[in-house]
Amino acid sequence: QVVLVESGGGLVQAGGSLRLSCAASGRIFVSDVMGWFRQAPGKERDFVAAVRWSADTALYAEFVGGRFTISRDNAKNTVYLQMNNLKPDDAAVYYCAVAQGDSDFSHPTGYDYWGQGTQVTVSS
Repeated sequence: QVVLVESGGGLVQAGGSLRLSCAASGRIFVSDVMGWFRQAPGKERDFVAAVRWSADTALYAEFVGGRFTISRDNAKNTVYLQMNNLKPDDAAVYYCAVAQGDSDFSHPTGYDYWGQGTQVTVSS
């Protein structure tokens, strides 16, 4: 069992920045992949970024366009999503998730546990 708790969402003006955090607890392994997804009202849950606890390489969705950075602090079991130059289209509930097997890390079905989500609102 893994518990994920997101924080850091809020209201920001277009062009602004936010840093989301995801604290993980429970049965976590260095081979696990941590991912961020987002879901806007009436839309599907979309992949944003993913990183493995044991590696520095990360995977990003194309729409990120260099604006977001995923990172992790293994000592704190925490994953971050730094979001810069936010746009109104980035407004959504952002979810943290963990995948404990080899799967499609860009799809929600590849993940085993999910956090409750944190709301990001971007005003124009």
